[in-house]
Amino acid sequence: MTDPQGLPLGAGPAPVAPNRAASQGGWADRPPSNGGTLIRLRRPHIRTVAVAVAVTTAATGLAGTAFAAPSTGVERSAASAAPSATAVVEAARTAAFAHASATGVSQGDDLHAQDVMIDPEGARHVRFVRTHNDLPVLGGDLVVHLDRRLGYTGVTRAADHAVKPAAAKAELTASQAAAKAAQAAKGDAGGAQLVVDARDGASALAYQVTVTGKDSARTVVVDAVTGKVRSNTPTRDEFLSPKLLDALRERGETLDPATGTGSGAAVSGLVGSRGAGAAAYPSAAKGTGKTLFVGTVGLTTTQTSRGHYQLKDPNRYGTETRDAKGSYTEKFSAGTKLTNTTNVWGNGATTSRVSAAADAQYGITKTLDFYKSTFQRKGIANNSKPAQAMVHWGKQVANAFWDPTCNCMLYGDGDGQMFKKPLVVLDVTGHELTHGVVEATANLQPTFVDSDGNQYGEPGSLNESLADIFGSNVEFYAKNTKDTPDYLVGEKLGLAQKFLRRLDHPSLDKLEGTIDYWSADTYYTEVHAGSGVSSHAYYLLAEGSGKKTINGVNYNSPTYHNIAVKGIGRTKATAIYYRALTRYMVSTTDFHQARTATLKAAKDLYGANSTEYKTVDKSWAAVNVTAANTPSVRH
Repeated sequence: MTDPQGLPLGAGPAPVAPNRAASQGGWADRPPSNGGTLIRLRRPHIRTVAVAVAVTTAATGLAGTAFAAPSTGVERSAASAAPSATAVVEAARTAAFAHASATGVSQGDDLHAQDVMIDPEGARHVRFVRTHNDLPVLGGDLVVHLDRRLGYTGVTRAADHAVKPAAAKAELTASQAAAKAAQAAKGDAGGAQLVVDARDGASALAYQVTVTGKDSARTVVVDAVTGKVRSNTPTRDEFLSPKLLDALRERGETLDPATGTGSGAAVSGLVGSRGAGAAAYPSAAKGTGKTLFVGTVGLTTTQTSRGHYQLKDPNRYGTETRDAKGSYTEKFSAGTKLTNTTNVWGNGATTSRVSAAADAQYGITKTLDFYKSTFQRKGIANNSKPAQAMVHWGKQVANAFWDPTCNCMLYGDGDGQMFKKPLVVLDVTGHELTHGVVEATANLQPTFVDSDGNQYGEPGSLNESLADIFGSNVEFYAKNTKDTPDYLVGEKLGLAQKFLRRLDHPSLDKLEGTIDYWSADTYYTEVHAGSGVSSHAYYLLAEGSGKKTINGVNYNSPTYHNIAVKGIGRTKATAIYYRALTRYMVSTTDFHQARTATLKAAKDLYGANSTEYKTVDKSWAAVNVTAANTPSVRH
C-alpha cells in the first residue's frame, strides 16, 4: 500500500510520546475552520520558508461539512478540544519517527506542527515543518496522515532523502554570506541565518539572506561551505512575470482597460448609513464603493465617530485597504488610512485615488467570503486575522503582488505607458490572495529562477495554477454583473488577446506561451506558462471537454489524444482541489504528485469507486499526466 506520493504505508495505532519539538516561541491562535472552538498550542517561530507555524483543526472539503463529533447540540469547550488536537499532534510526531524509513525523519530532526486537520470522515492530518539540530530545514516539510484512532496511514513529504547535511560546520561567516547574497541580488542584505537546504535532492549547510532593493525583495540561499549561490528567489508573487512584460514591450502593446465613469447610482440604503442598532464607536457601517472595474458596490466600513468613516471592515477581521502614497514600504502600518465623512469611496474613475482602493477592498472581502463560505476558512492563513492591502504602491509600478513580508496585497498604478490603470481587477486580487493561502498550506515553491527573475519548475507552476483556479472561483462567487464570472484570467486588463490566461484551452494564450499538456520539458517552462497543465485538468474535471457556453462565454476544451471527459461540476471539482492542496501537497509537489493528491482527495470525499474519482483520473490523463509516464527521477 502506498501514500499519495507513492511511499509505503505503515499500520496500527501510534502511541503518544513526549513532545520532541523545541519549546521555544510563542502562542499560535487559529480557530478551527469548521467554526468550532479556538485551539492554542505552543509552537516555535519559524519564518525562514515564509511559513507561519500554527495549529488548527479543520473539517473542510465541501461547504457545510461539520466537525466529526457527537451531535449533542452543545458546542464543545476549548478545554475538551485542545487535548484532542494535542493528542493528534503527538501521535503524528511519534508516528513520523516510528516510520522513519517512510517519513525520512532522523536523529537531530524536530518536527513543528503548522496545521492539524480533522476530517468529518475521521482522518487526521498534521502538517509539519522541520528543524535539524535547531536549524530550519528548507524543503523539509511533510504531512503525516492518521486514521480515526490515530493510527499511521501514510506521509506526504517534500524531501525524499534524509535532511542531515554532508558538512556540519560552515566555512563562510555570516557577513561573507550576506555580501555574496547582496552581490547576487543587487541590493541591501539583511542578516544571514544558518539553515539546512534540503532541496534539489541533497542537503547542504547554507545561509539564508533577505536582500532588498527600492522596489524588490529576494531570498538568497548561499552554500555555507563553498559560497555558491544555491537559489535567488523573489519574495513577492508578481501577477505579471518579467517574461510577460518583455513580450508586451516587444509587441508594443498598451493596456488601457475600460473602467467606470463614476455615474453609477449608489447602492440603495448603503450610502453613509450605519449598522442598525449600533450604540457606540467604532462600529460597522454600510458604505458604497464606486470602483474602477466592478461598478458601484456595497462595502462594510468602520464608523469611527459621528459622521466619520474608515475603509476598514470590522465584520471581516478588520480587513483594511490603505494608500501607500507612492512609497515602496512593506510595512502596512506605514500606509495612510483612508477616511472620509460620506462613506462613499471613489468616483469610478482614476481622478479619485480612492476608486482603486474601493476595487481592492471589494476584491479582498469577496475573496475572504469565498473561502469562508466554501471551505469554512477564516482568513487567508485561517487564523481569523485581517487581509490587508495598499494601493498606489511605488512609482510607475505595472504589477500587483502578494507580499509575505507584510502579509498584504500591494497594487501598483501602472507605468503610465504600457499599463495605464491600477491592477485592482477582481480576479487579480483573488489570484494573488490565493498565493497567500498556498503559502499558509503547501507553500509550493519554484525549482529555479533565471537571471531576469522568471521562475521555473512544476511546483511553482502548480502554485500559479491554483491561484488561477481559485481566483476564477472568486468571480463565480461574487456574481458581479460588471465582471462576468468565467474561466478566463485577466480578461479585464485590456489585452489584445482579450485575456491573460484561460483554463479551458491554455495554449490560446500567446503572450506567455501557456501549455495545454504535460511533457518532460514542462520542468523547464516558466511557471505561468506551465500552469496550464493543472488549470486545464481542473477545467476538464469541472466542465468536461469540447464546446460549452457559460454565462455567455464560449469554451472549447481540447484533450490529449482526444480523450472525452464529462465534467462533475465546478463545486465538486473545487472541493477536490482545495482538499488536495491543504492535505496532500507539500512545497515540492509536481504535476504527477498533484494527480495523486487530487485522487486521494476525491477518494476522501466521494469514494474510490465514485464517478468523481474516475473523472479526476481521466482529467489528468487528458492533459498527459498518468501513472505510466511518471518520471523515474524527480527534479
